[in-house]
Amino acid sequence: MDGLLGVLNSISDFVWGPVMLVMLGGTGLYLTIGLKFFSFRNWVRAYKCLWAGRRNQSAHGELSPWNALMTALAADIGTGNIVGVATAIAIGGPGALFWMWVTALVGMMTKFSEVLLSVYFREKTPAGNWVGGAMYFIKNGLGPRWKWLGTCFAIFGAIACFGIGAMVQANAISVNASKNLHLPEWTTSLVLLLLAGLVLVGGVKRIGAVAGKLVPLMAVIYMLMCLIIIFMNIERVPSVFWWVVTDAFTPTAAQGGFAGATVMMAIRMGMARGIFSNEAGLGSAPMAHAASTAESPLVQASIGMLDVFIDTIIVCSMTGFVILVSLDAAGHPLWSSGLSGGVLTAAAFQHYLPGIGHYGITICLSLFAFTTILGWCVYGERCIIYLFGDKGQKPFRVIYVLAVAVGAVLALDVVWTLADIGNALMAFPNIIGILLLSPTLFRIVREEVAKDPRFVL
Repeated sequence: MDGLLGVLNSISDFVWGPVMLVMLGGTGLYLTIGLKFFSFRNWVRAYKCLWAGRRNQSAHGELSPWNALMTALAADIGTGNIVGVATAIAIGGPGALFWMWVTALVGMMTKFSEVLLSVYFREKTPAGNWVGGAMYFIKNGLGPRWKWLGTCFAIFGAIACFGIGAMVQANAISVNASKNLHLPEWTTSLVLLLLAGLVLVGGVKRIGAVAGKLVPLMAVIYMLMCLIIIFMNIERVPSVFWWVVTDAFTPTAAQGGFAGATVMMAIRMGMARGIFSNEAGLGSAPMAHAASTAESPLVQASIGMLDVFIDTIIVCSMTGFVILVSLDAAGHPLWSSGLSGGVLTAAAFQHYLPGIGHYGITICLSLFAFTTILGWCVYGERCIIYLFGDKGQKPFRVIYVLAVAVGAVLALDVVWTLADIGNALMAFPNIIGILLLSPTLFRIVREEVAKDPRFVL
């Protein structure tokens, strides 16, 4: 087993390595320039569309524009926003946060493009499911000879959903509850089986309705806790911000328990953790957006790009600043103490919010992980429908719920690594499809902007 895990870890390191980061970052930059910095020029307009989407909806689709965004955010905002950010800073230094921002700003156009193509080329199945995503825009946009590429995406997505979406998230909740609340693993497993079953059996509409209420609630709770700590150290914020920017372009010296980091390490950690958190370019979120009742593909794509901004620029930045402004009991920077991951974030919360912080971070981690379970169920279901048709939908939900329960009680090193590889491999067909369809994408955007005076190009 150790030998297998070593091989899988080597594969994971490769597929999440420099080639992946250059491919995703380069695609985002190409789309940003090709669409004339659409995301920067229409950012406020996108929020207005999100608000107006409560009443301006078409007869096509299953989720309101709001619930489609919240379902995507349910999967995006996960343990990576707490654990991943802390890991990036602990290894890459403060400059890693800057490169997370850069990745998000160009990633907004990648997310916009994949959502627009997914809605434009979506299908309605005989059972009434509105389905879309990379597999459908590859098949319907590039033609039958490229169908194999869409099939590859669906297979990778199905593999990833059981790991990243079901078992790993359930395990994170179980470990968290056992360590901080002293709950037995089997208790957590039964609770998750019940809660996930009640939500997921209702399909995408019930998932969207739950996500539409739970995601804003958990985000507000977490951000309020972060803001309290940041304001308690408000005098350090300007210097920390400058620190983040300067360390993005200069090596960070070793200090305390921090081993030091090169500029390349800051770039790699920041980009890798940023992409892993907001999933721009991986092709997952468009499967939720494709079920939207938005009035046009342009409107939903504009709303879709907001999940990158919310996930990384807002939520990840909150975690980053909490870590960087925090000092330990001796007055030394907490981020350089040698702690990493969730332990580092939890230490900051516990130090400044004794008692409350301990339970607060436990609740937030559990909510983040649970909503990720819900969001990835939608993604996995869409992949299964593509591969097996509507008949695969109900069996998938049953197996997925059982996988959640099993994940809460098992050690998952191999499962996690397999899911990590599947998640990364989703990006290759997705990005290839977007790049090959980019002339079509640019034409659709021009035509849609010409019809909708709310947008500029």
